Amino acid sequence: MIASGRAHATLLHNVATRPPMGWNSWNKFACDINEKVIKETADALISTGFSKLGYEYVNIDDCWAEYKRDKDGRLVANATTFPSGIKALADYVHSKGLKLGIYSDAGFFTCSKRQPGSLGHEQMDAETFADWGVDYLKYDNCFTDGSKPELRYPKMRDELLKTGRPIFYSLCEWGVDHPSTWGIKVGNSWRTTPDINNTWSSILNRADLNSKWAEYAGPGGWNDPDMLEVGNDNATREEYKAHFSLWALMKAPLLIGCDVRSMSPVTMKILSNAEVIAVNQDPLGIQGKKVYKYDGLEVWAGPLSDNRIVVILFNRRELSAEITVKWEDIGLNPSEEVQIRNLWKHKNLTNPGRGSLTSSVKSHAAKMFIFTRIQK
Repeated sequence: MIASGRAHATLLHNVATRPPMGWNSWNKFACDINEKVIKETADALISTGFSKLGYEYVNIDDCWAEYKRDKDGRLVANATTFPSGIKALADYVHSKGLKLGIYSDAGFFTCSKRQPGSLGHEQMDAETFADWGVDYLKYDNCFTDGSKPELRYPKMRDELLKTGRPIFYSLCEWGVDHPSTWGIKVGNSWRTTPDINNTWSSILNRADLNSKWAEYAGPGGWNDPDMLEVGNDNATREEYKAHFSLWALMKAPLLIGCDVRSMSPVTMKILSNAEVIAVNQDPLGIQGKKVYKYDGLEVWAGPLSDNRIVVILFNRRELSAEITVKWEDIGLNPSEEVQIRNLWKHKNLTNPGRGSLTSSVKSHAAKMFIFTRIQK
């Protein structure tokens, strides 16, 4: 039993040694999805070079299945929008070197109420997903039997593990029962927030809610403040840069939520910043968090591998302002000498000084740095 338990724990967590990167259909398309969109998205991740940056999951959200199961009780892909079926789609995505994600719900229906949930069908659905070649399951929390998520979510975990297929298990219970405190035993990521929407206030709120659970995240299981809104055209360039910077620092899943087939040059530049992505994918796997705030001016920070520190100076105000980070706020000795690199300008600061750094930050913007201790 002990050996089996360890094997299951290894299988569960090996798919999530670093936060997942990829794309999800919901933020842009909601229920208006079909296999053509999914295939073209996979193609676009390749043609843009995003796959080489680490964006590997192509995740189908709600509304992919028929309203009723087949005569054997199995989920069936919608005959109109996914006529080739999910296995053929998985084969196509895999042929590109990418991975396919699917969506279900720990309730009787999914949140759209347009397809069945998996409550009471965990074994059959897990086997179906594995047979199709699914690599990622987002598991929602609508239309339940009233029992706690802590009771419903492990059932799907157990059935996914029994299949023997490595499937990233994303718990989407919206932070209802503080999943950060129990999620690591159940899945690979857990939503700490309600659904995000494409507004600046929503982005801020999800970041704040996620930050306080930082101590519970790490390799194998990650806090999830929901998918990225970068590129969905309801925020400014600086706001989307701040959004991407914060998600990277928090080791959040980097799941693109826009239409990658028609990204603007600005969106492409934000989402393809390899230095920011490297922070998210850092092997140390420690989530950064808010370490200082005063009247809309904030410092966020966290440790990185090789004794480095990532720092964000974040201005929520309506006007530009100077923000100061003190060495002691980020775990440095005031006398320590550091090299400081600006991750959005891709260059090192000259004469950064000691003890503190002050920089002017635009309204609704973030500056992101890596501090490297200078060894003597």
